Amino acid sequence: MSTLSQEGNGTTSHSPSFTAPLNYSFPLHRLNRLQRYPEKYPIILVACGSFSPVTYLHLRMFEMAVDYVRQNTDFEVMGGYMSPVSDQYKKPGLLSAHHRVNMCTLATEQTSGWLMVDPWEAFQSYQRTAVVLDHFDHEINSVLGGAQLPSGERRHMRIVLLAGSDLISTMSEPGVWSENDLDHILGKYGTFIIERAGSDMDHATEALARWRHNIFLVPQLIQNDVSSTKVRLFLRRGLSVRYLLPAPVVEYIEQHNLYAEEASIHDKKDKDKERIKDDTWRRAGASTPSSSAA
Repeated sequence: MSTLSQEGNGTTSHSPSFTAPLNYSFPLHRLNRLQRYPEKYPIILVACGSFSPVTYLHLRMFEMAVDYVRQNTDFEVMGGYMSPVSDQYKKPGLLSAHHRVNMCTLATEQTSGWLMVDPWEAFQSYQRTAVVLDHFDHEINSVLGGAQLPSGERRHMRIVLLAGSDLISTMSEPGVWSENDLDHILGKYGTFIIERAGSDMDHATEALARWRHNIFLVPQLIQNDVSSTKVRLFLRRGLSVRYLLPAPVVEYIEQHNLYAEEASIHDKKDKDKERIKDDTWRRAGASTPSSSAA
């Protein structure tokens, strides 16, 4: 059975004090604070990401991790959280934090019995993943006191990052992540990595061999390559995204006409490309492709 090892120098590189959005309160309504299996080590799964929009694969990642934990480790999952990134992340296709948090909340509250959404990261300035994990550790262990055993004894809950294999690939690329943050995330907390089609996880983990004992690779027994990027592409093309996303999320997108602006921007770019192409043909003294076809 696998166990997490806690190490690293991150305890001195991150401040124990945290800013908080206005009217913020840490979500606790589904957190299991009473440990059922005292012989196991309690952990919390945290997925950080854009979730623009949240898909069924995002939700499936948690379920796959739980199955892996039950069958291969000495851990007990006490809770699971989605932590949408801040608008300051400035990623292409990133919808406002307000809508992303709402969609994640609809997905978790209406399709899951144990997942929660923490808006702490979303509604403030950009926070590094290492700091986000520190925030969860602070709220769950320093503020709440961790898990409670049947005997009444308190036990520290381990925060573990849940991510797709694309994240571990970026971690293995030199210069993308700081060494201190890698040591803090992988050394102190550890991670469950869900494999994705076409990813070379063996190569990625080789570059992170120092923390291999804290990296758990979770295979997808049924391959699912749905992504937010592909969903946005479908929406731009006017295609259906039903059964790729939870129904409440699809309805929310339709109700608020989300991603329509992104679609119009891409349409304009496509038209501009065609206009430039036609102008180039005309300046060359040739007929345009469209007129030639006619």
